[in-house]
Amino acid sequence: MHERQKHRSSKHSPRHRVYNNNNNNYDDTKLHKVSSLQGQSQKSQSSKHPALPPYYYAIIFVTAVGCFINSYDGDFVFDDMEAILHNKDVHSGTPLSVVFSNDFWGSKIATNTSHKSYRPLTVLSFRLNHYISGGLHPRGFHIANILLYGLLCCLLLPTVHSLIQAWPEHFTLQRYQATFLAVLMFAVHPVHTECVAGIVGRADLLCAICFCLGFLAYKQSIEQEGDPSSKSKLSWLLLCGGITAIGVLCKEQAITVIGVCSAFDILVVNGVSMETVLTFNSSHFFNQKHIQSLLRRQFYLLLVGVAILSTRMWVMGSEPPIFQIVDNPHSFVNNTILRVLNYNYIYALNCWILVFPAWLCFDWSMGCIPVIYSIFDLRISIAFTFIIGLSCLLYKAAQSGPNSRVISMSLTVLIVPFLPASNLFFRVGFVIAERALFLPSIGYCMLCIIGLDVVTQNIKQKKLITGAVILLLAALAIKSIQRSSEWRKEVDLFNSGAFVCPLNAKVHYNIGKIAADRGNTDLAIEKYRLAISLSPKYDQPMNNLANILKEQGHLREAENLLIEAVTIRPEFAAAWMNLGIVQAALKKNASSEVSYLNALKHRRRYPDCYYNLGNLYLEVGKHQQAMDAWRNATIQQPTHVKSWNNMMILMDNLGKTEQVEGIGKQALNIVPDAPTIHFNLANTLGKAARFSDSEKHFLRAIDLDSGNAQYWSNIGVLYHRWNKLDKAENAYLKALKLDSSLTNTQDNLNMLLRKKLKT
Repeated sequence: MHERQKHRSSKHSPRHRVYNNNNNNYDDTKLHKVSSLQGQSQKSQSSKHPALPPYYYAIIFVTAVGCFINSYDGDFVFDDMEAILHNKDVHSGTPLSVVFSNDFWGSKIATNTSHKSYRPLTVLSFRLNHYISGGLHPRGFHIANILLYGLLCCLLLPTVHSLIQAWPEHFTLQRYQATFLAVLMFAVHPVHTECVAGIVGRADLLCAICFCLGFLAYKQSIEQEGDPSSKSKLSWLLLCGGITAIGVLCKEQAITVIGVCSAFDILVVNGVSMETVLTFNSSHFFNQKHIQSLLRRQFYLLLVGVAILSTRMWVMGSEPPIFQIVDNPHSFVNNTILRVLNYNYIYALNCWILVFPAWLCFDWSMGCIPVIYSIFDLRISIAFTFIIGLSCLLYKAAQSGPNSRVISMSLTVLIVPFLPASNLFFRVGFVIAERALFLPSIGYCMLCIIGLDVVTQNIKQKKLITGAVILLLAALAIKSIQRSSEWRKEVDLFNSGAFVCPLNAKVHYNIGKIAADRGNTDLAIEKYRLAISLSPKYDQPMNNLANILKEQGHLREAENLLIEAVTIRPEFAAAWMNLGIVQAALKKNASSEVSYLNALKHRRRYPDCYYNLGNLYLEVGKHQQAMDAWRNATIQQPTHVKSWNNMMILMDNLGKTEQVEGIGKQALNIVPDAPTIHFNLANTLGKAARFSDSEKHFLRAIDLDSGNAQYWSNIGVLYHRWNKLDKAENAYLKALKLDSSLTNTQDNLNMLLRKKLKT
């Protein structure tokens, strides 16, 4: 008792008081001045709320890493392909300045087609991985994600410990125990698998780390506020703003730490209850001794938020991203009441995923969650259940009870970080995204521990409760391990998605794409047709199915599918190009040219399309237009070997040896190890009787591709004409050994043998 009294007597200065709104006594759990003069008060406080034991950090780190360690040797999967594998910004050769002018996927952020996801620091972290690993090797990327997750969970210990600073004394669990259990539950939660096992989840990990650091910096600034001799309170406040800005450059959701800091300052530090906030009771709204410093901090948070949002809008070109109805059909419902019900139904499903994470899917779009179009839809009851449940929690938080503030902060951390994904302020490009639950799950875990304490107070069988908690944590950990293994390979990930969301057309499209890449065209056709049947306006499977049908000779059906695809999405450049290829095969040359030009209209940098357009012009005898098209292809993509070859072959056919040699030398300056260019140049030089120069390029082509029978056959012809009959014979024999079906080579060999007999 003596220590407790001593502790209270050290807080007589009004500058250090923090009122408990429940009984108007000083609350020992609030932030206060920490100085050398308060050693005794610190001691008494630590006896009341012991500091977090150091071994907690080790346990949390090992547990967090252990749940997802089996994803360390996974492949690049799903969005990793676009954001990393095909993103030139990740390659070390790309100028750094380009990273800050492009979006997360490597496209110019100011364009209309950009998703407006501006995360340059995350891209730079990928680039660092690329530099350290010496290339795009997924293992290094995965290991970095796993370690970052372990670091994040360790940072959550002091973060959650501060967020539940108003932990009531009458609770069974101690504050440090509640902190440990909440963070442990977070560490093992399966909903985090996408952010850890999926490499693009790096954005969420870095964002969450900045979220924690920003909050801790803000908390430190408040602690310094209580010390008149401290000169660093402004520095900590500025650091909070700086970290928040850095977090937003990792992922946009980091800005929500401003709302959490604001709520923490009002509800916890200044002891204002939700009831006071909602009723605007001005006589108790603020502790008058702290009103000025509180308002300064709140104004600073407002300035930081406005500055970040304004800068963000400027970077985006003041235009929001444009999403199609297939991305988020619930947000396109015209009826306001039905749209609100759809949103609440989706919120309820998000909560269910947190509570019961057995059904997890990499993508929840494209029919995975059917839209509610009628007020008689039974799923409306789920939406109303969610509304009632949330209302009860808010009512409990608004009461003046001893646990209202800790519930209020838990709800704040649950709701505020979710707001950017809620469709309330702007339309988002997804229905449900498990990554959007990453930060909100912190608040959910805090609420679960509060609920656990309430249960513990009402049930005397403590061992039963302990066993249930251990069983729950073990079940979550096992699910995380199992789920992270599914993220190792795309085929496993997509098949698991088909099991959870059999109506999701995108899932079946992705399975079909993998099947096509592996040569299983029958499965690919089946999955593409299923995707189209589930979503008749889904243009991508139409394009891919048409490509397979084109290769199988079903040109008419392929043409119809591609016409449908470009009708649905007129800016679909790839479909326009493929339509041009099919129409060229059908000898619809005029239509083919129009299709190619439409493709180039919607994608100006399209070397493959210029290549195919050149082939069309060659077919109809427009040689100069063909040369111009191929030249454009090589300008846009200097390594476009096929275009270089076609230019050389056309000039050779026209008897323009000098032009062939000039084109060949220009190409070899860019792609010196392209065997086909050496081969075509050697053929032209051989025709011009420049045998030595021709031999040099033939030998280089063979050195680069020794298994090509045609190369051996043609160098045999060169030696034959050069009268080096033994070398010619050896070359012919080598060619026939590689490919016995070369009848011309066999004829040349017979001719050579007859010639040798005569001599």
